[in-house]
Amino acid sequence: MKIPATILVRRSLRVGGVITALLVPAITFAQQNFGTRTGEVSFSSAAPLENIDAVNHAAAAVFNVTTGDVEVSMLMKAFEFEKALMQEHFNENYVESGTYPKGVLKGKVTGFAEADLKKPGKHPATVDGDLTIHGVTQRITPKVTITVAADGALSVASDFIVKPEDYKIIIPAVVRGHIAQEVKVKVRLEVKKL
Repeated sequence: MKIPATILVRRSLRVGGVITALLVPAITFAQQNFGTRTGEVSFSSAAPLENIDAVNHAAAAVFNVTTGDVEVSMLMKAFEFEKALMQEHFNENYVESGTYPKGVLKGKVTGFAEADLKKPGKHPATVDGDLTIHGVTQRITPKVTITVAADGALSVASDFIVKPEDYKIIIPAVVRGHIAQEVKVKVRLEVKKL
């Protein structure tokens, strides 16, 4: 008895679908993914006339230790300032949060591998990635310290400099003495296995 070609195609698609359904969880399971939705990103602008500090406690981050891929994303409006007027100026006049709502870092971690998950302690590494702020993307390579806890949890810390002009953030002449040309950024992430 001859089986029509359409039935053979349907059967092979079903078999292929079953194989895919079995393999995808195995591949996903093999990945070592860590993440958080409560990462802390802060910045400090120390200028001659004024110091400005802000902190964001709602940065989302995912770190795939298997591939080294990392992504950190945050809403710019989530930065909290000491003074409400500073926060308003930051969002409306400088980073234009209504038009550019997120800051995102996408990159790859080098110097830290899956084998390091079994070694509690501090591990120096580097992120080679793209930082997007105010609709502008710049390549950055910040140093990071990844700390492996005895329970397997990871914490990631990095301090680096961002220049507002590199991201086309315009500082009017009248307030230049209030805003630094280089802003110190601190990232602190407590990531857990997903």
